[in-house]
Amino acid sequence: MTVKNQSRAMLLGASAVLCWSTVASAFKLSLQWLTPLQLLGWACLASTLVLLLAVGLQRQWGELSTTLRARPLYYLALGALNPTIYYLVLFRAYDLLPAQQAQAINYTWALTLALLAVPLLRQPLLRQDLIALGGGYLGALLIATRGDLLGLQFDSVEGVVLALVSTLLWALYWILNTRASAPAAVTLLLCFLIGTLLVWGLMLWRGEAELPPWQGLAGALYVGVFEMGLTFLLWLAALRSATHVSRVGNLIFLSPFLSLLFIRWLLDEPIAPATFVGLALIVAAVLYQQRARRRSEPVTTAE
Repeated sequence: MTVKNQSRAMLLGASAVLCWSTVASAFKLSLQWLTPLQLLGWACLASTLVLLLAVGLQRQWGELSTTLRARPLYYLALGALNPTIYYLVLFRAYDLLPAQQAQAINYTWALTLALLAVPLLRQPLLRQDLIALGGGYLGALLIATRGDLLGLQFDSVEGVVLALVSTLLWALYWILNTRASAPAAVTLLLCFLIGTLLVWGLMLWRGEAELPPWQGLAGALYVGVFEMGLTFLLWLAALRSATHVSRVGNLIFLSPFLSLLFIRWLLDEPIAPATFVGLALIVAAVLYQQRARRRSEPVTTAE
């Protein structure tokens, strides 16, 4: 049983958020040397090694094989969705768009989750959800058009569409993931083992499996460890250690703004004023939606 320690939880959570804040820049730098498929292939290898180590340390090898044998098609579908399809779409969006646009639009996945929960989880769409969706997607449109809402000029229409599709895929993955009964690290490892095989099969078919330049390889390994592997485990440990989970959860709202600082510093990409305004709208919409949902939940009392 994990010992509760709020200070430790906040430190672990802040470490995870700091790591996640750097990955948008890492995506963009790596894509200067790699195709989206190559970036995903090498990143998946790094992430899988991290997750293998985590499952080994937790002595969950038996659960790994038992879980896969019990529901092979389910985990095949999860692995195809994430990391395979989701990251291919996301990396292509980053390839086409400025990093500030791709990362901010991708952040609307929490709003997309509310839309998908209606048909898939049969949850009602509340008036507060509609307000949050309107505010969040207005923020995304501000960012994508650099504030020129009337002109509707995009850096890349394809990139914006792919960034929005990535939110749909990510939200769908987490909804399907709620039906997994295995420990989180085991589920994630199964997804990455399957996804890695799929991605490398595609790389071999397309002739992209050669060893890349060291700059691209270093970037892919960084992405695999700090976007897909270690950081997820840090975040999970933070939530399990917390006595006040909401305080740890609120740290995630720092990530997109910290990410802009790294984008400006590491990529030398000027941050458009519309990006700050749009991102503030998106974060405010997500916060509003979460708090409205909590207020609308029925209060139960123990007898």
